Amino acid sequence: MKHYVGIDLHSNNSFIAVIDETGAVKFKKRVSNDGSIIVESLKAFQQDVVGVVVESTFNWYWLVDALNSEGYKVHLANPGAMEQYEGLKHTDDKTDAIWLAEMLRLGILPTGYIYPKEERPLRDLLRKRTLLVQHRTALLVGLKGFIHNWTGERLSRCAIKEMDSQTITQLLDHDLNQQSAVQINEVITVLDEKIDKIEALVLSKVKLKEPYKRLQTVWGIGQLLATLIMLETGDIRRFPEVGNYASYCRGVGSKKISNEKTKGVGNRRNGNKYLSWAYLEAAQFMRRFYPKAKAWFDRKAAQKGQIVAIKALSHKISRACYFIMKEQTVFEPSRLFG
Repeated sequence: MKHYVGIDLHSNNSFIAVIDETGAVKFKKRVSNDGSIIVESLKAFQQDVVGVVVESTFNWYWLVDALNSEGYKVHLANPGAMEQYEGLKHTDDKTDAIWLAEMLRLGILPTGYIYPKEERPLRDLLRKRTLLVQHRTALLVGLKGFIHNWTGERLSRCAIKEMDSQTITQLLDHDLNQQSAVQINEVITVLDEKIDKIEALVLSKVKLKEPYKRLQTVWGIGQLLATLIMLETGDIRRFPEVGNYASYCRGVGSKKISNEKTKGVGNRRNGNKYLSWAYLEAAQFMRRFYPKAKAWFDRKAAQKGQIVAIKALSHKISRACYFIMKEQTVFEPSRLFG
């Protein structure tokens, strides 16, 4: 008889539920988060297990890898796309685990992509770089506002980034303000060093694969951004249509409309936030340094505002990159901007 396994994973324990092909619960147990214990708990059903469902939580790597090493077919459930079951007055870890297994049995389980184990360290390292870049940007914006507030000078972020502590001190006339600005500037300098170190390490460890090399023909996408897109996208063939990829990059709006009226919004967090950030970065470079892109952006911004315009441009870039990766072609600006 076929069996289906659902594992409700938490930070320090997991609840395992096994159901058969009729939906009857055959096993349920809470265990500590130890791969050997979980594998041992499933041993009696191993020959008949169709699949094991693990919810995509913050700590799924170790569990999926342990189950894969034992030959189980593992499914990573996408919590943002799962329909909640109705009719239960009381829910807990047991019902959650059973529901994961039940969705697999019914063929309605929304799944996420299990990224290859050997490539995850590089991807996660680039994610750490993205986090540091975002922190650096926030500090630069804060320092820019601080200087403007006390001096009235409107300096660009690039100009502030080029300043040393002595130059910044000369802009401010109060010793406490000087110390505030200097401390922030020193943190920015440290972040610059760490970001450069990560970039050098990543580029020494990874080479762009053939379908992704042509991403560098896109205005605003260099080697590092192309590498990030490659590592976050994975196998482009897992996206059957361009709309699937654009949605994964968070380039598609989330609305629920009935009879031409908005009835609410869906889950805006569905998709990959790192790809969303990458294409926004590409859009910022493109509209700053390439006249055709700037002209398109300015027209859109005049109609809808700058925030909508930059999101629209990043959406267009993600769609163009989909075809570049899938068809292994080069970037053609005329197809993007006419």
